Amino acid sequence: MNLGTEIPASQTAIYLRTLPAIRERCGRIHALAQEGKLEYFEYHPEKEVEVARFCVQLMKRDYGDNYASINPHGRWRHLDSGAERIKPLIEKWAAHSTNTADIKEQARRTIDLFVVSVLLDAGAGNAWSYKESSTGLTFSRSEGLGVASVHMFESGIFSSDPEQPYKVDAIGLEKVTAENTAAAMQVSVSNPMVGIEGRASLLVNLGKALKSSPEFFGADGRPGNIIDFLEKESKLDGEIRVVPIAALWQALVDGLNPIWPSRISLAGVSLGDVWPCPSLKASIANPQEGDDLVPFHKLTMWLTYSLVEVLEKILKWHLSGLEDMTGLPEYRNGGLLVDLGVLTLKPNALPKDPKSGLPHALPTHPAIVEWRAMTVIELDRIADLIRTELGLVASQLSLAQVLEAATWKGGREIAKVKRPDTGGPPIEIVSDGTIF
Repeated sequence: MNLGTEIPASQTAIYLRTLPAIRERCGRIHALAQEGKLEYFEYHPEKEVEVARFCVQLMKRDYGDNYASINPHGRWRHLDSGAERIKPLIEKWAAHSTNTADIKEQARRTIDLFVVSVLLDAGAGNAWSYKESSTGLTFSRSEGLGVASVHMFESGIFSSDPEQPYKVDAIGLEKVTAENTAAAMQVSVSNPMVGIEGRASLLVNLGKALKSSPEFFGADGRPGNIIDFLEKESKLDGEIRVVPIAALWQALVDGLNPIWPSRISLAGVSLGDVWPCPSLKASIANPQEGDDLVPFHKLTMWLTYSLVEVLEKILKWHLSGLEDMTGLPEYRNGGLLVDLGVLTLKPNALPKDPKSGLPHALPTHPAIVEWRAMTVIELDRIADLIRTELGLVASQLSLAQVLEAATWKGGREIAKVKRPDTGGPPIEIVSDGTIF
């Protein structure tokens, strides 16, 4: 975006909902950090090597030198926590297939599941857990939410068709309430979950969004119908179907936009996970409307990573333009940077929780905006350092693999060391179930 010319706010709004805008705007925050001009954080780039080495140790511990075996970061991992669940489901569906077209139906069902599961995957808090009756295993946080969502999906809670439980559609989502969501997730006074109302309303709003975007989700408002839209946007390269990542991103950003609470709008466009950053605004001589806004679209990015894996593994499609995808600006990746000293909060930048003694803020707070923006760019830098340490290039170790095997896992593991009682992040975020 050229700040030297007058740009209509409507054009800025469109730009802020694109993939390239995320890295570009976050890059501006990072440039300010290098000049010591952030309002809430100090940046210590010399600590990045320590983070990379910590991550490499984890990777070698878990994968030896077989880095090609690292799965990409996506919801699939959480849904298979402790036991495989997705592959057996697909195999069960395949066993009842009568023709090759059913492979698309398998993909549709898996996309249906992944979409609702990702939207349920906002921070659940430190106190909640889910016990799976079939395995006897107990899960918390993202894994617990993931495993619970599989069983909700199998029960048919999201389907309008009693004969076909393995489906998500607009009419089925109208049945979702905070009460039946809480019951399915085993929420109680002794097992409380953060943001249960926000989670349920997100799914109800999902139904409305699906219904209002038949060009992406078909007449019945089904997430899995997105594959028909993508097929129209694709081209064949020999026998390989190539789908531009921009098409998938457009369908998710535009098609699911109505589900997000209306917080910030620009030129009449609801922007979603996009937030003002005062330190960015202060750095611009004559800021135009929207110049201080930083896009993240974290849940959309997480969903995109998750659906890419479905399209590649089940349909064998190839997604082009994946280099535009960014790392996820959430508390595990960001927590790694804080816990290992790349980012330090300035003195008294945030109030401290009287119980935990940790700094805390709403996800909309400017300090959290700075933290998330720094996380996006730092994940690129840490990934490069990891590749250098291992003698690999991006085609051999993707950002999605780094997120899976190194930074997200690293953030969780260092949190357990630093805060063994909760394993929570170094900065507590008061979640409403719709951002993180």
